Amino acid sequence: MYSCLTAKGIGYGLVNDFELEELLLGKAATDKIAPIGCIPTIAAAGSETSNSMVITIEDGMLKRSYNHDCARPKFAIMNPELTYTLPAYQTASGAADIMMHSMERYFTPSATDTDLIDRMAEGLLVAVREAALTAVKEPDNYEARATLMWAGSLSHNGLTGTGRVSDFASHKIEHELGGMFDVAHGAGLCAIWGSWARYVCGTNPERFAQFGVRVFHVEQRFGDAEYTAQKSIEAWENWCREIGMPVSLRELGVMPSDLQIEEMAEKCVATGKGQIGFFKALHKDDVVKILEMAK
Repeated sequence: MYSCLTAKGIGYGLVNDFELEELLLGKAATDKIAPIGCIPTIAAAGSETSNSMVITIEDGMLKRSYNHDCARPKFAIMNPELTYTLPAYQTASGAADIMMHSMERYFTPSATDTDLIDRMAEGLLVAVREAALTAVKEPDNYEARATLMWAGSLSHNGLTGTGRVSDFASHKIEHELGGMFDVAHGAGLCAIWGSWARYVCGTNPERFAQFGVRVFHVEQRFGDAEYTAQKSIEAWENWCREIGMPVSLRELGVMPSDLQIEEMAEKCVATGKGQIGFFKALHKDDVVKILEMAK
């Protein structure tokens, strides 16, 4: 279902003289790839318009990525009807991934006025929130499927991150979870995002409050951004449950040991030379705490 990501890996391999693992592990870099096209059969990763490739390296079970604009496909054929037969779980997991691609860009610091992009991101998030609720119950609802497919492309092509530094800490944490336990990516994101959000919320509770009010219609308590922020995080988790997604590792069916959490945290921050995230800089001990909270 994520064949476009695989195609990108093959494309890199065809025109370069190094092993793909070297690219994924940061030991090599390139701006060369064989031209590829995509026909998505799931609305999720948005790889049909993104510059991103994500592949699991079986040796060590490392889920790693490489991003370069050369990897944007030459064409994409988008037919929502090809997603009708997806199981509800995969439909919901894909919708959550779409949401997260814009949320990872939304919860970031910015020194400039990004209200226009905020509004665009919020509109996309509202549309996906509603379409997902419909699609999991009515799998052949064309409008809902079309909204998810179009949103998947728009959410990960860079548009909703204009003027901002993308955070992607939650993605990096989930990549370790997915690498170790082979869980569905969107479901893994749902299982950890609430814990990440609560851990970093104090950095800018007003941002979380705005998210909840505009995307989930949370009632705002003026003068108490922290309260509204917490209600906003709860609103996200309630939506996850409505579409059948987990909001904890236990609900995901994963119960990592303390040693496994340590291993995931260490591998996670190693991808950023000891630090991940921009909304709040996170180090190994922070990632450990977030994973422990997510249990």
